Amino acid sequence: MLEKDFLNEEELEEQEVEETPEDEEEIEGIEEGIVPALIEKEIVNEVKKDFLDYAMSVIVSRALPDVRDGLKPVHRRIVYGMREMGNTPDKPHKKSARTVGDVMGRYHPHGDSSIYSALVRLAQPFNTRYPLVDGHGNFGSIDGDGAAAMRYTEARMSKIALEMVRDIKKDTVDFVDNYDGEEQEPLVLPSRIPNLLVNGSSGIAVGMATNIPPHNLVEVINAVQAIAKDPNLTPSEIMDSYLFGPDFPTGGIILGKQGIREAYETGTGSITLRSKTHIESMSGDKNRIVVTEIPYQVNKANMVETIGRLVREKIIDGITALRDESNKEGIRVVIELRKDVVPEVILNHLYKNTQLQVNYGIIMLVVDQGEPKVLPITEVLKRYLDHQCDVIERRTRYDLKQAEHSLHILEGLITAIDNIDETVQIIRSSKSTEIARNRLMERFNFSDLQVKAILDMRLARLVGLERDAISAEISKLRELISELRAILADHQKVVDIVVDELEEIKNKYGDKRRSEISNQLAQIDDEDLIPEEDIIITLTKSGYIKRQDPDSFKMQHRGGKGVRGMSTHSDDVVEQIVYSKTHTDLLFFTSYGKVYRIRGYEVPFYSKNSKGLPVVNLLNLESDEKVQSIIHIDDATDEHSLFFATKKGIVKRTPITEFISIRQNGKKAIVLREDDELLAVKLTSGNELISIASSNGKMVKFPETTVRLMGRSAAGVKGIELVDDAEAISLTTSSEGDKILVISEKGYGKISPLEDYRLTSRGTKGVITMNMTEKTGNIIATKAVNGDEDVMIITKAGIVIRTWLGEVKVAGRNTQGVKIINIKDKESVVSLTIVPHAEEVEEISTEPVNEEVKEVEEVVTPDALEETKENVE
Repeated sequence: MLEKDFLNEEELEEQEVEETPEDEEEIEGIEEGIVPALIEKEIVNEVKKDFLDYAMSVIVSRALPDVRDGLKPVHRRIVYGMREMGNTPDKPHKKSARTVGDVMGRYHPHGDSSIYSALVRLAQPFNTRYPLVDGHGNFGSIDGDGAAAMRYTEARMSKIALEMVRDIKKDTVDFVDNYDGEEQEPLVLPSRIPNLLVNGSSGIAVGMATNIPPHNLVEVINAVQAIAKDPNLTPSEIMDSYLFGPDFPTGGIILGKQGIREAYETGTGSITLRSKTHIESMSGDKNRIVVTEIPYQVNKANMVETIGRLVREKIIDGITALRDESNKEGIRVVIELRKDVVPEVILNHLYKNTQLQVNYGIIMLVVDQGEPKVLPITEVLKRYLDHQCDVIERRTRYDLKQAEHSLHILEGLITAIDNIDETVQIIRSSKSTEIARNRLMERFNFSDLQVKAILDMRLARLVGLERDAISAEISKLRELISELRAILADHQKVVDIVVDELEEIKNKYGDKRRSEISNQLAQIDDEDLIPEEDIIITLTKSGYIKRQDPDSFKMQHRGGKGVRGMSTHSDDVVEQIVYSKTHTDLLFFTSYGKVYRIRGYEVPFYSKNSKGLPVVNLLNLESDEKVQSIIHIDDATDEHSLFFATKKGIVKRTPITEFISIRQNGKKAIVLREDDELLAVKLTSGNELISIASSNGKMVKFPETTVRLMGRSAAGVKGIELVDDAEAISLTTSSEGDKILVISEKGYGKISPLEDYRLTSRGTKGVITMNMTEKTGNIIATKAVNGDEDVMIITKAGIVIRTWLGEVKVAGRNTQGVKIINIKDKESVVSLTIVPHAEEVEEISTEPVNEEVKEVEEVVTPDALEETKENVE
């Protein structure tokens, strides 16, 4: 290798040769030859301009439908191309590949797959409300199966598609050159049906998207006719009387009207579409859910697979079998359920977690006069009406022109017939057609068109023309011309023709609505996913709360020892039991005189032996604030009141309406005096008898009307006079029952008629309600009952017994009572509640108890109870 091949840069620079002017001219000449029109521009501006040009091309010429015919260019070219190739409903189907090739070669220079996909969609009855293509072969399915290749399938125009191109040859729309200038294609179709609304449209452009739902043809035409008669109609008036909402090809239920109204008024909105289902009974008291219609554009196979996955993953519990029994007759998806589940709750889970319910966003974005616009429903209807008026006017002008042409020809023929001998003589004596033409024009003052028509006829036909027939035809043409001119002179006549022709289309192609519009709200709350059932809520002295199944507490005979209803810890005891329902509103009244409001299902569910949830985690309580009363108010009306009693004997009555809106932090329900706290609260009707019992065995009874209605901020008035450090222990009302149940701390109890307690004045000491002895202990509580309920009694150890009150003897008010629950020496009753009677009785071993009244007792030791608690439950 030579040394000069290894020269460094410095040496190369020294050897560089300076360019001469001749060299520069030669280089410039070469550059000009390569780029003859080189222009310098900022790349940012150039890219921005080019992208905007591309974006507008996509928006106007590809992705968005025209407001007049509701078609994108590819769909318009398919429909027009099939008409041009004679692929009409009265002819046999033709191979789809032939249609695609013809459309691609003449009008749409894009991929064949995109054209075929568009054609397939126009033929799918589950995608297009009124299909414009009649397909023959496999055109896909609602399960997401693709159509067969275009070489296998066949297609032709549907009957309703003919209305899209009707009168197109009468100069009703503008035509432009196709991509290569060899053909012409329409800018828009006459669209004698309001295709934009009846079939809808969806597409994604650049920076914008459209999603117009399909509608019912009858309703849309009714709306167009209405807007033609009264252009000032509002979207709400259109929706309320004519166009009620979308109508999807797959049916389903549209939930609520607000989303429809918003979309019609503004052009954008959202609706919720739900599957149509029903519940069928099965053997063995089981049920099954049957889905017969699914939301628009939902893949049924994927929906079924999603349900199966949720069942496998235990997200939805209670489904035992899932089958897709759909066939040509329609959709049928069967979901079999366990015996113990509520079908409506499973349905709500399916609505929330699967495509059995979907949201459908509406964006009425269209191309209007070459620009993308979002239009309300009234403007869409007006644009279509304007287009139809334009089509009718152009058709009328075309028909007028043709009629005038025909009249002109016939007027020449009638002149020729009137002078038939001379006319024939001129034609025969002329040596050429040109000479004959000139002689006839000179003799009879014919026009070129008239002479041409006469000369184009054979003499035999010319001679055979009947003057009367031509005269009659001339009269008809003159009458037609007069009518056509009258139409063009009066726009209202054009509108009337549009209305009449739409009425014909409605009668010919109209059908019933498929999608139901429901007033039901679309929102699925947590409550909808929870079965409505009876519950028992327990609250301990230490403030632990839980929700349980009432069946956890089996009924026992009077004198039974009971079953453990709640684990107790650190000498904790159950203080309250409330019988309620999962969907019932509960008011929690606290010792501080505050009130909180939650639903029954919001109290957490725990097993019978679980401790529960600290109530401070459920309610925003102070450290030493306790819940004193829990009442449900679902059946309350504005006439109801809440009656308050404090441990110091103060009472107050407040309208229930003051407790409708309760904040999360609670509200003040009563103003308490110093060293006092709330005892209990009752829901009253306004005409009840109030009974307040004290710890020293006295009870006062008075009408609630003796306590006037007060506001939440009031402190109240004296209800019972207390002596010897006694406290008020119970508050009952006459609506709760016509008898009074009294329970002592040693488990003794009795039932006395309410009428045995004489009416006293409010604020007195009251009368004796129980003969208290050392054996009975102090009174724990009194309850108003009817005598046919069950009583649930809780001991300090957390033992719960459920006993039918029918087994408890009715005795006088000044008596000791009988043993209701058999407890140990160091045990005591702390709480009780009244629940509806349950027929089921737990079979347990019993033995006599040596008491004044013979009674039965459960022979279950504490150890045995712990070992067999599952069997007892």
